[in-house]
Amino acid sequence: MKNIALLCSIVIATLISVPSLSEEAFPDKLLATPTTPEVVAKGMEADGYQLGISAYVWGYPLVRMERVIRQYSDVPNPNPPTSYRAPLNKIGWASQLATPEAKDMPTANNDTFYMSAVVKLDRPYILTVPDTHDRYYVVNVFNMWQELEHYIGRRTTGTKAGRYAIVPPGWDGGLPSGVKRLDVTTNKVWLWGRLRIAQGEPAGPVLTLQKEFKLEPLGGFTAKDKDAKLSSMPSIAGDDLGFFKHLAFALKDNKVKPADEALFAQFSRIGLTKDGFDPTKIPEPTRKGLLRGLEDAPAVAVSSLASTTVNRNGWTWGTGLDRFGFNYPLRAVVAGDYLGGNGEREAMYPLRSTDADGNALNGASRYVVKLDREPPVNAFWSLTMYDDADKMLVPNSIGRFKVGTDTKGLKRAADGSITIPIQGDPPQGDDAANWLPAPKGNFYVILRLYQPSDQILSGAYQLPQVRKLQ
Repeated sequence: MKNIALLCSIVIATLISVPSLSEEAFPDKLLATPTTPEVVAKGMEADGYQLGISAYVWGYPLVRMERVIRQYSDVPNPNPPTSYRAPLNKIGWASQLATPEAKDMPTANNDTFYMSAVVKLDRPYILTVPDTHDRYYVVNVFNMWQELEHYIGRRTTGTKAGRYAIVPPGWDGGLPSGVKRLDVTTNKVWLWGRLRIAQGEPAGPVLTLQKEFKLEPLGGFTAKDKDAKLSSMPSIAGDDLGFFKHLAFALKDNKVKPADEALFAQFSRIGLTKDGFDPTKIPEPTRKGLLRGLEDAPAVAVSSLASTTVNRNGWTWGTGLDRFGFNYPLRAVVAGDYLGGNGEREAMYPLRSTDADGNALNGASRYVVKLDREPPVNAFWSLTMYDDADKMLVPNSIGRFKVGTDTKGLKRAADGSITIPIQGDPPQGDDAANWLPAPKGNFYVILRLYQPSDQILSGAYQLPQVRKLQ
């Protein structure tokens, strides 16, 4: 019996270990990978590379915001009229539309006066807005991840006077009657506003209206609030891993979200933990890959546009700027070149950098854009020119940076169409009044559509083509 049992055991073991003729053999490279020092070093470098990219695109918005709020609360003397900088917990307004000399904001609009307020929420702050009598305005409430958490303005809350409390995480208390509570997820926020002023409109009444926007803490300012400032970020001069030093600094005041904890835990392999950043713990192969990852990560962020935007008649059409979810690369690229951008229901920003043949737009050529009719918006529209090299407005002989709803002398054809010549030199002919000056090199244009209608959002409204003239 013992021999029979032994024989059965051998047969069963054989049947289990030997695949049947019908069973597919799957290749398993991990089982075939040796644990030699060369292989381990190769893997450590690859690990550093992928973690470097992942940590950068995840953490860039936080680093960018911490840098920006210090920049925007550092007020120069004199403060240029296009600047909206203001001390911490105060509102700053631009008193002129953006120009090519206004370098704080990439891809700035030329349609609205900008407002900025960096707020450190040791308690709720109350924003009081005036009755703008249907004049377009919006105040965005951004958290420190450059995520748009609330809109206050014409589209969402109307243009009557109102009071809104920006409430920090964990605060539980009472608010005055008539104040709407807006909870945020970080203890610092950036209020980013726009107030419409038409080309040629007298600025005086609009500047007066600006002064009626008020910001103060619950209970009023105290003596200790007078000189409140943000601490300086650590110097990273000559530090090739300085980004992670800044990210660790930013994380001291901005907790990792619960949904991101598993991702963040992986970064301990490159020395980044809740306790800070320690580059001495990074093995040399990992460091090599990490540096390479930092080089390539910005391109990874930019490449997110390929998967998160669509092409509409040659225009890059992006949505979701106020609901990134887990799309960290998109959040990163918006925090960079398109800092402060609105979600699509507030404003759309179709971008165009190529002509109808797919070639880069360049000031050495002449182009024409023909709108069959004015874009069906519930506010206003503009086509604005930007230099591709620095993302700024383009200086030109007539001081015109956009063509739009309020362009003086804008010519409309009998059928309602609008033809816009785009070129470096002044055009000739009937449509010269609609000229949009171009720079010498490569450029792009943005068709801003404020409060776009459903026709625009659904794609029923056809975006105009950009045609090169022969």
